[in-house]
Amino acid sequence: MRRTALFAAAAALVAGVLAWPAGAAPSAPAAPAAFVHPGVTVSKGQLDFARSQVNAGAQPWKGAFDRMMASKYADLNRTPKPRAVVECGSYSNPNYGCTDEREDAIAAYTQALAWYITRDERHARKAIELMDAWSAVIRDHTNSNAPLQTGWAGSSWPRAAEIIKHTYTGTWANSGRFATMLRTVYLPEIINGSNSNGNWELSMMEAAVGISVFLEDKASYDKAMAKFRTRTAAYIYLESDGALPRTVPSQNLDTRDKIVKYWQGQSTFVNGLSQETCRDFTHTGYGLSAISHVAETSRIQGQDLYGTDVGERLRHGLGFHAKYELGGAVPSWLCGGSLKPGLGPITEVGHNALANRLGHAMTNTETLTLRGRPAGSNNLFVAWETLTHGDNPA
Repeated sequence: MRRTALFAAAAALVAGVLAWPAGAAPSAPAAPAAFVHPGVTVSKGQLDFARSQVNAGAQPWKGAFDRMMASKYADLNRTPKPRAVVECGSYSNPNYGCTDEREDAIAAYTQALAWYITRDERHARKAIELMDAWSAVIRDHTNSNAPLQTGWAGSSWPRAAEIIKHTYTGTWANSGRFATMLRTVYLPEIINGSNSNGNWELSMMEAAVGISVFLEDKASYDKAMAKFRTRTAAYIYLESDGALPRTVPSQNLDTRDKIVKYWQGQSTFVNGLSQETCRDFTHTGYGLSAISHVAETSRIQGQDLYGTDVGERLRHGLGFHAKYELGGAVPSWLCGGSLKPGLGPITEVGHNALANRLGHAMTNTETLTLRGRPAGSNNLFVAWETLTHGDNPA
């Protein structure tokens, strides 16, 4: 796989406690001269391919579409439940609007997909109704999980908005108000990142990148992408990193003991291991999913991160965790010999890009992907990726 000059240089660094040196963070792709729309996670070409396959009754896309349409998110009678202030504590406790916001955002995306594939304008109007309801009301996210909640909901909103704004020929009178909501309520909460577990910042940067595309905000796109590159390098280990994983400078993980503690007590590092592997696979899946989504958006926008260390880390990360998700024997050196599986429906995007398009052998990831088809939603920020990305050549 082609590597950036910086990645090759990093591979040659001596083993030790390695943060990205000052002034040498992974170079972020510059925002495109002109943004591509729709261009958040899924492109027009991918949507057209999915539509053609569904209309032809081809599998797995028709089955994936049927699963989506049978879900609560595709219900044309859905009533949005906006709040002025969404308050989310740790693990969404308290939960004042947290689930409602996330699920209304997924529903808006679901309705947008349903519109594109069926051309039934009722779905476009329902997506608009959901987006308008929230943009008229929401002012803030509060409590300890506010940044993560904003990242999760903020990942789905621009996916929906991109499809509606750039493919629906009807009227969306309040699209400007929706843009203002993303710019003033969501982006400030996420754009400066997080020093919590890595899935937080990855999800937040996914939202920031998507919002930046919708707003055509080049400065925010570049800032989010730079944070994403640094965090991805600190989230999935490659042997070329040296004896210890890379770190995010602002976290001051400047000793081996600090790094091992941050990596959930894991002290042996191998290709594909994640900072949260020994926590559980569910949170690791959040991080891997966000990495794949940002890489896919970047590819659509003309600068392909799959050919950089991002793709290398994602490939190894998916393969490593797929092996154990499939029931592989857990060695004693890995998380004390005990893992908590539950990766979720998150492999389609990365598998399609890395195995189908770039030709990497990804046997475990492919097996897990096929076993999970048609992929549904994790009810947070992942939805219908067999439909949009499964074996999609566009």
